[in-house]
Amino acid sequence: MIIIAGTVEVDPEQRAAALEAGCPHMEATRAQKGCLDYVWSADPLVPGRIYVFERWESQDDLHAHLTGPHYLAMRDTIARHGLRGADVLKYRPEISEPVYDSTGTPRADFFTES
Repeated sequence: MIIIAGTVEVDPEQRAAALEAGCPHMEATRAQKGCLDYVWSADPLVPGRIYVFERWESQDDLHAHLTGPHYLAMRDTIARHGLRGADVLKYRPEISEPVYDSTGTPRADFFTES
């Protein structure tokens, strides 16, 4: 699995329009092979900030997205709305587990490891 996470900064006055214009691209991307999650959402406390969160089944699936029409359309849509910067990274998680243990307690440690 590959996780994409980060922020994109746009003109605060254009953020709502950017996200609305991006909805068709988000919907199309979610239908792509290997897309588990694809969400661009507004930060309620920082004007102009958009959070990006994606999960892909494989590197090949992510590659197909990054070289395909939906990625290019989303990139161009955001650019037309006063793009000011981006800080988006990709991750390959080696372990994942629930935040809450069997008692319902949130845990920061990786408690299911042997």
